[in-house]
Amino acid sequence: MQRLNPKYIRIALIAVSILIVVLLIGGFVAYSKREVMLQKVIAKVKAKAKKDHNLDVKIEGEHFTGLATVAFDAITIVPQGRDSLLKINNFVVGVKLFPLIFGNVKLAEVDMQDGWLNLTDLKGVKNFDFLFRKKKDSTATKSKVDLGEVADNLIKQVLYKIPDNLDMKSFRTIYTNDSSKVTIGVTALIKDGRLTSNIKVNNSDTIWHFAGTMHPSDKNIDISLFADKGKITLPFVEKRFKARVSFDTITTKLNKVDNGGGETKIYSTLSARNLVVNHAALSTTDIVIPSGAIEANIFVGPNYVSVDSSSVIRLKNMTANPYIKYTLNPVKIYEMKVNTGWQNAQDLFDCFPGGTFETLQGIKVVGKLNYKLNFYLDASNPKDVQFDSRLDKDGFKVVGYGKTDFSRLNKPFIYIPYEKGKPMPARDISPKNPNYTPIDQIAPDLRNAVLTAEDPTFYRHNGFVEEAFRKSLATDYIEKKFKRGGSTISMQLVKNAFLSRNKTISRKMEEMLIVWLLENNRIMTKSRMLEVYFNIIEWGRNVYGIGEASRYYFGKTPAELSLGESIYLASIVPKPKSGLYAFLPDGSLNPRLGYYFNLIGNLMEGHGLTAHRDSSYYGMYSVQLKESLRRQIHPDDSANVGRLLRPGTDDEDDDEGPVLINPAAPPQQDAEPEKKPGLFKRILSVFKKDTTDDPKVDTAGKTPKQIRQEKRELKRLQKEREKALKEKGQL
Repeated sequence: MQRLNPKYIRIALIAVSILIVVLLIGGFVAYSKREVMLQKVIAKVKAKAKKDHNLDVKIEGEHFTGLATVAFDAITIVPQGRDSLLKINNFVVGVKLFPLIFGNVKLAEVDMQDGWLNLTDLKGVKNFDFLFRKKKDSTATKSKVDLGEVADNLIKQVLYKIPDNLDMKSFRTIYTNDSSKVTIGVTALIKDGRLTSNIKVNNSDTIWHFAGTMHPSDKNIDISLFADKGKITLPFVEKRFKARVSFDTITTKLNKVDNGGGETKIYSTLSARNLVVNHAALSTTDIVIPSGAIEANIFVGPNYVSVDSSSVIRLKNMTANPYIKYTLNPVKIYEMKVNTGWQNAQDLFDCFPGGTFETLQGIKVVGKLNYKLNFYLDASNPKDVQFDSRLDKDGFKVVGYGKTDFSRLNKPFIYIPYEKGKPMPARDISPKNPNYTPIDQIAPDLRNAVLTAEDPTFYRHNGFVEEAFRKSLATDYIEKKFKRGGSTISMQLVKNAFLSRNKTISRKMEEMLIVWLLENNRIMTKSRMLEVYFNIIEWGRNVYGIGEASRYYFGKTPAELSLGESIYLASIVPKPKSGLYAFLPDGSLNPRLGYYFNLIGNLMEGHGLTAHRDSSYYGMYSVQLKESLRRQIHPDDSANVGRLLRPGTDDEDDDEGPVLINPAAPPQQDAEPEKKPGLFKRILSVFKKDTTDDPKVDTAGKTPKQIRQEKRELKRLQKEREKALKEKGQL
C-alpha cells in the first residue's frame, strides 16, 4: 500500500489547527458577547410583534444558564386593547448547537413552570384574532407555491420544535366566550423519548393522558390519547361543528417522512377504539365504531395533496384502499377512488358502525363482494364529471334476514307512514283493503305518466341511473348546494317502505344498499315493486296509495283515470302536500300547468305511450277536482301553482298545504278567482302553435304589461321544470 506523502499530512494538520483556532476564537467572542446578542434578539422580537401584530411582549430576567440554554423569569404577551393572552412565570429553553450552525433551531430541552394561555371571545372581540389577519405587503408579487416544499418545511419546523426533553408543570389553557368557559390544565414530561402527561378539563375528576414515544429527530412518533376512566369528549368540536365526538383511545403514528422527486411523502397511522360520533347530518343516533384505523400515506406535490392508493382503511375484518387527490392549479381537480377487492360478504355487512344501517342488522349472507368507486371532477368543466360506483358479487346470497325481512313486500303487509317522526294511520297493503289496487288495475296512462316523470328507465336499470347521478353531481357543484339527487322509483320505494324521512348521509347509503339487494338479487320483481310503490307513496295530506288518491281528488277508481288526471297526479308526486294548489276554486286546473302537461305528454307520445301529439294540453282542461274539495280552495292558492313546477330535492318533505277556509264563512268580495279560458278559446287552441314554444296566457281583463309579465313568469317556470327533468336524466 502506497504511503501518504508526509508533506500532505503536515498541510492537513496545519489547516485543521487553523480551523480549530478560528472556531475557538469565534466561540470565545460569541460567548463573551452572547448577553448582548440575546438583548438584541429580544428587542427585535418585541419590535416585530408590535409592528406586525400589535402585541406588547414583556420578557424579564433573561440570562444564559449554559452554553446554549436561556432562562426567563417571566414572559407576558398582551394584544393592544385586549385581554392578556399569555403568561409564563418560569421558562428555560435550550437548543442544539450542531443544527444551529446550519441555521436550524432545534429544541434540546424546555422547562416551563406556572403559566397560562388565555383565549377570549367576548361580544365579538377576540384576543387572538391577530392570528388570522393577513399581512399587507404592497411590494409582494404573487408566485406559485410548491406545496411539497411547504409541507417538508412545515414538518421539519414542527418536529424541530418538539424538545428532546420537556418538563411542563401547572400550565393552563383557558377559553372563554359569551356562553361558556373551558379550562384545561396540563403537566407533561418527555424523557429519553418517552412522553407522559396529565390533562384535566374543567377541574373534573377525569384525567386525560397523552402517552407514547417521541423521537422527533428520527421523524418517528407514536402517541395515544386516553382517559383514566370513562370516555374522552372533545368540547371544542361540539361547539364549533355541532358534533359530539367521544372515544376510549385515539392513537396516531408518524412512521416516516420522505422528500424527493418533487414530493413529500408522509406515512402515518390513525386508529380509534370505541369512537362515538353524533351529528345531525350523519345520523339521528350515535355512530359507534368499536375499532377502526387508517394507514394514511399522504403525498404532497408541487400543486396537489393526495391520499395514496397504498393507504388502507380497516373496520373490523373489512379493508379498503382509498385514493383521494386534490389538485389546486392550474385548475381545481377532485379525484376519488375506493377499491375493497374481493372480500367475504359477511365481513362487509358486519363492519357497519352501530347507529347506521339498522335495517340490515343481523343479516346473514354468503359469497364475496367487491366495491369500486371512481370519481373525477374538473372544476373548469364540471358537466363532464366522471362517476362510476359498482358493487360486484360472486356467489352472493342472502341466507337469513335480520332485523328487517326485505322480502315481506312480496306478500300482504301493514304499512305505517310517518310524518315528522310520528306514525300515521296504518294501511293494509293487501286485497282486504278496498283502496289497494293491483298493478293491472291502474290506468296505463297513470303508470306511463308517473314513469315518464319519475323514472323512464325503471324497467331497464338495476336500481340506479348513473347518468342521473352524474348530472346531479355536476348540478350540485355548479349551484354550490345539494339541489337534486338521482332517486329512482326503486330508491323511493325503499325510502318509503323501510326507512325514515330523516335526511342523513347514513340513511341515504342504507337506502342505496337495500336497493342493490332488492334489484340485484331478485328479491322482488319490477312489476311488484311498481305495484307496492303506487300503493304506499303519499299523494296528499294523509292520502297514501293510488286508490285513496284517485277517490280523494276525482271520486274515481285508479282504472278510470283519464290522461289529464294521470298527468296531474304524476305532477304532485315530488310535492304531494301541494296537490290542491294546482286547482282553481271552480275545480279546474290552473292554466299555468299547461307547459308541464305538454312536456310530459310530448315525452309520452315520443315513446309511443299516447296515441298522438296533442297541442291542447293532453286533457288538462278536462280535469275537474271533486266537488266536495273545491270549497277548501282559497282563491289566492292558485298563485302557488309554481310550487308544483319548481324543482325540489328528492327527499323534500313539504309541510305546507293549501289554506283551508270555513265553508260557512261569507265569500270574500275582493278576491276574484282567476278566469279560465272559455270553450271558444279552447277550440281555437287546437289550431295554434305548440305551447311548449309560446306559453299559453289568459289575456282576458289584463293590460299588455300584465300579459308580458305573466308570459315571462311562465317561461321562467318552464325553464325550471325542463332543467329539473334534465337533472333527472329524462331529457
